[in-house]
Amino acid sequence: MKKIDKLVLKSFWGPFVLTLCVVVFIFLMRLMMFYIDQFVSKDIELRVFAKILFYFSLITIPIALPLAVLLSSLMTYGNLGEFFELTALKSAGISLTRAMRPLLIVATGIALFSFWFNNKVAPWANLKGYSLLWDIKSSKATLSIKEGIFYNDLPGYSIKADKKDGETLRGMVIYKHQENGMETGNREIILADSGRMFTTPDKQYLVFELYNGNDYTEYTDNSSVSYASNGPQNPLAKFLRNGFQHYKLRISLDSYGLKRTDEQQFEYHEYMKNLKELSTLTDSLKKELKASLAGTAATSRQYYTYQFKQPPPVIVTNPSTPQPVVVRPGKWIDSLLARPADARIKGEVQEMALSQARNMLSYAESNQTYLKEKAKTVYRYELESHHKFTQAISCFIMFLIGAPLGAIIKKGGFGVPVLVSIIFFILLYVLTLTGDKYAKDGLIWVPAGAWMANATLLPLGLYLMKQARNDSRLFDKDVYVIWWERIKKRYASRRAARTETKIA
Repeated sequence: MKKIDKLVLKSFWGPFVLTLCVVVFIFLMRLMMFYIDQFVSKDIELRVFAKILFYFSLITIPIALPLAVLLSSLMTYGNLGEFFELTALKSAGISLTRAMRPLLIVATGIALFSFWFNNKVAPWANLKGYSLLWDIKSSKATLSIKEGIFYNDLPGYSIKADKKDGETLRGMVIYKHQENGMETGNREIILADSGRMFTTPDKQYLVFELYNGNDYTEYTDNSSVSYASNGPQNPLAKFLRNGFQHYKLRISLDSYGLKRTDEQQFEYHEYMKNLKELSTLTDSLKKELKASLAGTAATSRQYYTYQFKQPPPVIVTNPSTPQPVVVRPGKWIDSLLARPADARIKGEVQEMALSQARNMLSYAESNQTYLKEKAKTVYRYELESHHKFTQAISCFIMFLIGAPLGAIIKKGGFGVPVLVSIIFFILLYVLTLTGDKYAKDGLIWVPAGAWMANATLLPLGLYLMKQARNDSRLFDKDVYVIWWERIKKRYASRRAARTETKIA
């Protein structure tokens, strides 16, 4: 490896790694801000929290790679231009294309790595991350009892404390909701002067340690029957009171623990599939959609009384003719036309026709919705297949934009390069989202929507590369000042010529 290659690569890797980490961190903060209420209100272990951050860090790497390549390549050649190293290279007979060759190879390698990552690692990370996120969102919030308010999120219990004094709860009321056969309701009430609440070390049970109170239990005495004038009534209900000085109530916390859902329930999503699986599923979905479209006409015949009821053609074989003769029945005749012109019959016919028309309209609307959703599913899977390639190619295109821009601007550091990189990254992001939306809705061809961003930015990158090789002063202020002055002079000269013509 020559010294020029070492110089360029050394200037590239530092900003690349830093930018990649910063972009991943920004996307993780976006995730945290979006689901902050889900994370804060749940008793999530540090290990689980670290897992979900790790999975979503892997998910954001394919999105962060194009921006990292763009900014680092722009900073690399911007620094070389700012300190006149590019000028020295050109004076030594080394072209700009030769100076860009090491990063061109690196950008190609990053693009191949992005494709492999999208096809192998990203589906696994999406499956793990989103399934864990679903489990966190589905788990219940941490138990929190407020003063004077009944807490009803514990299955089978309603708990209230009049006052909280640190860990001590005073004036406690606990209702047990029992369901035993036909008997439901608050069959047991516990009143206590004070108590405290804690969980067992294994987090499986919630324990209420109560002091100085009474336990009231309602039970039915079948031996005692009330009588009225019309005979015996229901058994009488009685209360059993038990006083205590120290009482422990143990409640299971199975509904509060984080339970992992079977990951196979999430594997249907297109983000959890690699390229081979997406291709297979897309072909299957296309065949199902084609079969559904073909069966629409046959299924709709049940909504017609006379249409499509014409007998099929009859094939008649005659020994005197070499080929069979197809005999088609005559036109079918609406038997309703032969009925007498009775007002009641006409009304029945109209009601029947209106009912059939409404049924057909309802069937057509529901079938249209079904076919649209099925087509959108095909579009989503097909679009994700293209994104395995588009996200990889975008890394290479961002290099074609960043490297010549740095050579033209001749500014390094995190000032102008960051601003320019953000502008182009936002343009890439917006074009990608726009193309995806149009493709998913079926407004444009799916490959056109998937490749819209790359097809738009690739000519721009080639144009900037051409300008950089020609030492263009595309972003110099004095170029545009001189151009504006020339336009003003040309306009002034034409105005003076028109004035002289009018005078003459």
